[in-house]
Amino acid sequence: MEAATQKATLSKAASLLASDPPGAEQEARRVLEAAPADPNATLIVGAALRRQGRTGEAIAVLEPLVQAFPRAHPSRFELGMALADAGRPDEAIAMLRVATELNSFNPEAWSALGALLFDRGDARGADAAFTSHHLSLIRDPRLFAAAEALYGARVAEAETMLASIVGTGSDDSLARMLYADALSRSGKHGAAAAVLRGVLEKSPQNHLVRFRLARELYHEQDLAEAADEVARLIDAEPNNPGYRNLQAGVLSQSGDQARAIELYEGLIASHPAYAANWINYGHALRIVGRGADAADAYRRAIALDPALPEAWLGLANLKNASLGEVDLPGIRELADRSDLSALDRERVGLALGQALEDLGDYAGAFDAYARGAAAHRAAVSYAADSFTQRVDRICGLMDAAFFADRPGFGSEGRGPIFVVGLPRSGSSLVEQILASHSAVEGVGELADLAKLAAQVGDYPEGAAALAHEAAASLGESYLARSRAYRRTGRPHFVDKMPNNFEYVGLIQLILPNARIVDVRRHPMAVCFSAFKQHFAQGQDFSYDLIDAGRYYRDYLRLMRGFEAALPGRVHKLIYEDLVEAPEAEIRRLLDYCGLPFESACLAFHETARSVRTPSSEQVRRPIFRDGLDQWRRFEPWLGPLQRALGPVLEDWRQ
Repeated sequence: MEAATQKATLSKAASLLASDPPGAEQEARRVLEAAPADPNATLIVGAALRRQGRTGEAIAVLEPLVQAFPRAHPSRFELGMALADAGRPDEAIAMLRVATELNSFNPEAWSALGALLFDRGDARGADAAFTSHHLSLIRDPRLFAAAEALYGARVAEAETMLASIVGTGSDDSLARMLYADALSRSGKHGAAAAVLRGVLEKSPQNHLVRFRLARELYHEQDLAEAADEVARLIDAEPNNPGYRNLQAGVLSQSGDQARAIELYEGLIASHPAYAANWINYGHALRIVGRGADAADAYRRAIALDPALPEAWLGLANLKNASLGEVDLPGIRELADRSDLSALDRERVGLALGQALEDLGDYAGAFDAYARGAAAHRAAVSYAADSFTQRVDRICGLMDAAFFADRPGFGSEGRGPIFVVGLPRSGSSLVEQILASHSAVEGVGELADLAKLAAQVGDYPEGAAALAHEAAASLGESYLARSRAYRRTGRPHFVDKMPNNFEYVGLIQLILPNARIVDVRRHPMAVCFSAFKQHFAQGQDFSYDLIDAGRYYRDYLRLMRGFEAALPGRVHKLIYEDLVEAPEAEIRRLLDYCGLPFESACLAFHETARSVRTPSSEQVRRPIFRDGLDQWRRFEPWLGPLQRALGPVLEDWRQ
């Protein structure tokens, strides 16, 4: 066969590959008859065999080709795909990793690699592969610049760029996916879900988009809708570990810990070498009070992959499993890496800080805590002035006359007990005490009140515009939403979202018979405790000592404003008083809630229930004084916090 004919035959074979694999094979074999060692013809034969489902034959053709030309990415890609079809995922992943290293602009290779990693349950690796898949598809220079900003951790810049690009070009679907990613990384999960719904309407069979939507709904605590989306995914792929993992997370967040743990145990049985399964299992075990088992799960994850900040932080947060000297080299090595995300830098900083604090190195611990917090603070756009202005508006609008002008507003429901304050103030302890009563159920931290506030428009002005009927409807809506989290028939339930202190005025308008308990703790203690704590979402004020001090001042100013406008409406409970005189304070609390005293509330640590907050272990111990003055060990480094708090340090109880 002449060279020109051979070239034309190869070109024809390549053009037939997608539409007519047998025809492509036939043409390529004609070339091989004349030139048996031709690598291009061999590649086309292997690719055609794979597309015909003749996987074993394809591997037999492609393996010698890869050995002969190890730097040729097309043959590695085809062999990786054939290995995946043959049910050999580990070999396929290894082959596709090399293929993408050799050619980072092959979207099909990145997509296949991401799918394989996702099927194995490696969400982090899958996300990275799908990120590269997105980048390899981009042809619009503006979109590429936005994507570089997004994946270069310049999230706010990327969000602004993508908002201006969405809807203006041919890459609209990809732009929307990137925009949703930017919104998600900014913590705007509801907005990200809205964008993804639009993409899904155009591509209803795109499981990746549906999975990402379900994940955003999970983060937004729209658990019923998240469960529906996950159910659709599982109907399509019943054994997909990524879908099962998310399903377990939704169940856990909904309060069904038994089913969540059962799912995690199934995932571990089928994928024992995947470290993230062990981390999620550890989280679920901690929630139900199995601290020792949780510690074992975290250590299994670390043994599989020592470069997992989430596992180290999970272990550090377990009070029954303190990190020791033997753990420091591994954590320090991880902390010194330059390729960690902002979230992982925060996690490893807080884990290292806790380890050093447990060992008595308070200077080293503070430095680690500060570095971890700074990594988080640099990745968010929290503005203390904005919150101060919000408090100004609430105090200026919701005075005594405001409420006097709205008699009889709201639902008649008497079930909710709102426990508010700052995170780390003792609200989990108060919830546990109340949930030990035979008439009360604890449901954890619900995001529904904030969603209702957003639903009426800018808060507080939107709430001020509510008519009588609308206020009652919102109250009923809150009660309806809360039923998704309730597991008993008890008449009262505790919503302990601490930041609901912002919405005391809204509670009065829509649920005037609800009880509100303000749990208050010494400002230095609560602010520093929050500073060295990782929160799954929100609480962005806590990652800077000055921001934390200002936030406490504004919180105190707002609660004093509500006390002036609604005298006696909110029950103030000082955490330090509860520690010093538990029975007296518990009796006062129950009296306020209209509940008879029960001795079980004193023995709250014996109550078996799920606790999802970082205080899950403390509430299973009797009241102890150990934590009251822990902040004093760090007082030499807390000057910025003291100055930001100012006079609040003297009059915070009033």
